[in-house]
Amino acid sequence: MFYKIAAIAKKELFYAMPFGLTAWLCGTRFIDRRNPDKAKSSMNAALAYVKEKSVKLWVFPEGTRSMSDEMLPFKKGAFHLAVEGQLPILPIVYSSYRGFLNHPCHIIVTCLPPISTQGLTLADMPDLMEEVRAQMMEVYTKTSTQVHHPWPLTETVKKQR
Repeated sequence: MFYKIAAIAKKELFYAMPFGLTAWLCGTRFIDRRNPDKAKSSMNAALAYVKEKSVKLWVFPEGTRSMSDEMLPFKKGAFHLAVEGQLPILPIVYSSYRGFLNHPCHIIVTCLPPISTQGLTLADMPDLMEEVRAQMMEVYTKTSTQVHHPWPLTETVKKQR
């Protein structure tokens, strides 16, 4: 079975050629975060698109990835869409990739179990955001430690080859 996926990205990335054009051609929905009314409208359009086309929506809840040892606070948009659409959340955690531009490094990607939003209301959103962030932060901390001290990981990768 083939699943369609669309991402949400900040509008500024559209102008980072050739990435922006390629992302747009692949169905990325660009959000103008500087204009709250346009951002809400774009997010609502993304929800309608997801429901109409049965598309999975890939959202980065931090908005912008931090290069520190801690994930930034989550923005409400992704959770608002999930609760409004009664869509499950499938947290995907990328370990720290600090320094990847300067030298090769490993990145660990972990998929956590889906989190149901069935029956939740917007009043439940703050607790949902906190729960998802806590789960993701626990994995982020663990996998980032493995990446920053990669010697056992590097040896494991070499053995697998």
